[in-house]
Amino acid sequence: MNAEQVAALRTLLAPTGWLDRAAEFARALRGSARTRGGLLLVGTPEDEPWHFAAHLDDESRFAGLPELAPTLVRWNPPPGAPPHLNVSLARLGEAGRGDSLVVVSPQAAPDGLLERVHDARKGGATILALDRGDRRLADMAHEELTVAPSAPSTWSAPLSGSAASRAGACGPASRGCSTRSLAPSPPSRIRAALRDDLDSGNTPARSRCGPVRSRWRRACCR
Repeated sequence: MNAEQVAALRTLLAPTGWLDRAAEFARALRGSARTRGGLLLVGTPEDEPWHFAAHLDDESRFAGLPELAPTLVRWNPPPGAPPHLNVSLARLGEAGRGDSLVVVSPQAAPDGLLERVHDARKGGATILALDRGDRRLADMAHEELTVAPSAPSTWSAPLSGSAASRAGACGPASRGCSTRSLAPSPPSRIRAALRDDLDSGNTPARSRCGPVRSRWRRACCR
């Protein structure tokens, strides 16, 4: 997103409380990211959070915070993928103290993912969840941002972008802070405006990858 699109999105979301909740989640994310390469990002088999990864990667560079550079964990990395797109689920089994795992799940997390999240937490990793009200996932998460099921289906792109940008700007969260937030569905006029904005191309789809940094193109344009 460019500056005008960000400003328009902030205006649309301001009445809903999403920005405040995203800021709380971002502070928790920023406080948990302590080691370079230790911020793990995973989605579901159907939805890889490459958009969130691209935002975090940019914020890491812009803010001079190498610990914010994400490691995108993939369910089935294609043969010959470059190193940053070739990290398999085996990495979750190696997660331990000093690592953070952000789970982005637009649908109910599958059992296989929940098992790996449980193992990562058991190993000492901090778990953060961005979901639609998956209580099984929430029970495993140290920090959670829940978007109401009635929110637009394109919720993950704008909200994750906001969380990523705020993670680069805000200071570390207080130790022991817990964020259990429910982001309400925007009013109908805001949903309609968001839908029109997204349909016009403000969120890169597989056929519109211009806004995405070149190193992430293979993830979004596959």
